Amino acid sequence: MSEDWNTKYGPRRVRRDPPTLEEAIFAASGITDDVQAQAEIASALMGLPLEQVLPEVKKAVRVAARTNTRVITPDQGSHQQRAVVVERRTVRRFNFDKRTGT
Repeated sequence: MSEDWNTKYGPRRVRRDPPTLEEAIFAASGITDDVQAQAEIASALMGLPLEQVLPEVKKAVRVAARTNTRVITPDQGSHQQRAVVVERRTVRRFNFDKRTGT
């Protein structure tokens, strides 16, 4: 398919931008939890060699692990620490139009 084509509304052009490395890593992290597989997916999306993408994926995994874990310290007498993982879930809201009956 060419970049320009004519429709009944006039000529149309599609802009095709490759994803940024950050976007490719984010997409790969949504597909799998395996770091090596994430690097392979991101490198395929970007068209870059795996050796160039793998360090960036590992860096993104470390940053994500650091932001999702909170340490709660119990009473002062106890020296144990436990990690609590906080996950956010998006709420899907459906907007149903109210129909008026006859």
